[in-house]
Amino acid sequence: MMKITKLTPNFEVTDVKETVAFYEENFGFRLVMCVPETQDGIEQFLAEGTSYVYAMMQHGSVEVFFQRSDTFKEDVVFSRGLPIGASVSFYVEIEGIEEFYRAMKQKHLPMTELRTTWYGMQEFYVTDLNGYILGFAEKAG
Repeated sequence: MMKITKLTPNFEVTDVKETVAFYEENFGFRLVMCVPETQDGIEQFLAEGTSYVYAMMQHGSVEVFFQRSDTFKEDVVFSRGLPIGASVSFYVEIEGIEEFYRAMKQKHLPMTELRTTWYGMQEFYVTDLNGYILGFAEKAG
C-alpha cells in the first residue's frame, strides 16, 4: 500500500528571482537552493545577472518549489495551455495570526479581512505576485 510522506506545492512562476524575493520579504521563507537557466548545477544563493528556472524555499517544516513557466510546462505536460495562478488555495496554519495580519496589511497586498469562521479558525487570504491564493489560519481563542 502507498504511504504518503510529504506534499510540496510546485508553483509555476514567470520570474523565479522575483518570486523568491516576494516570499522572503512577505512570508519569511528562506531560499534552500536554486537552479540557474543553464541547468548545470545547484546553487545556494541567487547571483546578480543570472536567470533561474527553479528554486526551493522553506519556512520551518514547510517547503515550496518555484519553477519558471517554460520548464514547468515542459516537465508538467498537463499544464500546457493553462494560465498561471490557480483555482486552488494553499491553506497555511500559523501561530501569531493577528500580528502577522497587521504586518501584511501594511504591505498593501491584495487580501481579505481577518475573520473568525464557523469552524473555529481565524483566517485571511492573500494573493502572491503570480496570482496564487494563500490562506493563513490559526485556531481561534
